[in-house]
Amino acid sequence: MWIYEANLLCDVEVTYPDPRLAQLLMAQYGGPNGAMAAAMQYLNQRFTMENKRVRQLLVDIGTEKLGHLEMIGVMIRKLLKGLSPKQARESGIAQHYVEHRNGLFYVNPSGNTWTADYLQHVGEPIADIMSNLALEARSRTIYENLITLTEDPCVQDTLRFLRERSLVHAARFQEALFILGEGT
Repeated sequence: MWIYEANLLCDVEVTYPDPRLAQLLMAQYGGPNGAMAAAMQYLNQRFTMENKRVRQLLVDIGTEKLGHLEMIGVMIRKLLKGLSPKQARESGIAQHYVEHRNGLFYVNPSGNTWTADYLQHVGEPIADIMSNLALEARSRTIYENLITLTEDPCVQDTLRFLRERSLVHAARFQEALFILGEGT
């Protein structure tokens, strides 16, 4: 059962439209280390996770990642607001504009579509949790890189929030390794 509250985990504001940054943010929307890939990976792994505590942790973090996906989508949408064809050409996102106008689509910044090939799952608990730790580290690094590519303090605040959540998720996956190691 799902209970959905129609509010974001934190406010998402932008100071000014920035189509170039919107395109770069697609790394966290439809890229191999983004929120969509993480959510699907964690939620998929839960089905073969025998340990009940770790299975619930995968559900908790996986559903939170769906919330992150929503925040990133809102941020991209706000950064693309009012984008004209001329601005799309000048900012280098004309290809995205041709196919999706100002809408979102699960692609990375290069325009490659999201694929289930991004998911790391072998059904072995320790290996899967280690993959999740690595995914959180890559995601955190991408957030750090994005923070340095914008001057917008509102966008930086949201990206910092998401980066910090990656650190929390990594700590929870460390806990999962401990739980699995003890066999509890």
